[in-house]
Amino acid sequence: MPMVVKKMIEPAIDIKHVTVGYNADTVIEDITFKIDEGDFYGIIGPNGGGKSTLLKAILGLIPTRSGSIRIFGSSPKDARGFIGYVPQYAEFDKRFPISVWDVVLMGRRSVRGLYPFYSNEDKQQARRALKKVQMLDFKKRHISELSGGQRQRIYIARALVSNPRILLLDEPTASVDKEMQKTIYDFLTELNKSITIVLVTHDIGVLSSYVNRVSCLNRFLFTHDDDSVISKDMLEAAYQCPVDLIAHGVPHRVLDDHKKPSHDKNKGAVKK
Repeated sequence: MPMVVKKMIEPAIDIKHVTVGYNADTVIEDITFKIDEGDFYGIIGPNGGGKSTLLKAILGLIPTRSGSIRIFGSSPKDARGFIGYVPQYAEFDKRFPISVWDVVLMGRRSVRGLYPFYSNEDKQQARRALKKVQMLDFKKRHISELSGGQRQRIYIARALVSNPRILLLDEPTASVDKEMQKTIYDFLTELNKSITIVLVTHDIGVLSSYVNRVSCLNRFLFTHDDDSVISKDMLEAAYQCPVDLIAHGVPHRVLDDHKKPSHDKNKGAVKK
């Protein structure tokens, strides 16, 4: 009888004992955690806690001082084609003549390289991405004519046009109103059926309704791999200050207290 060899399933993102910094400053220290394929993973924490730096390290834009980052088993540099990225701030010159269509097509540059012309495949993928974010009818508009929420949808479409397996979003609703925030998060929930999502946010309420796993990052990582919910003690440990929680309606979740420092590969490095 032939031996059956089980194929190991690689995590979407596997981070082990990673430290990252700028010049002499350490921003992230010795963090370890995994994000599985299909997760909707939330990362919260105070300003300057290292959230955006972590996303840039995953993208390979910032080198690690120690530890390793693997994307589906590959290095960040080799795995860039797997990742779509929506940065926190997308500044642009409102006088620059660029349409929604042009902005989305720019996302194909990771596929096309420096080749000056877009192919029919590029254009088909742009149409699919705009249709997916329900903005195809706006493709001829100048990007400056859109609202903040509409622009965020365009930036998500730009990230999706290369057909990534992972979508990284840095504060995707920071500049939109509450009604549009819900629309965007509902859309991301639907999108999560086919793509792994990593979301950096300050909106703790989002964690109750949308994400399935959550970590707090403030130089060190405070992580919970189950479906428990955020507690006052957890947030105070991460934010290092008193935190008051006010909940309106359901659902809401309460996370257990942080455990003692550990380097278990499945639980992450937890320090106080």
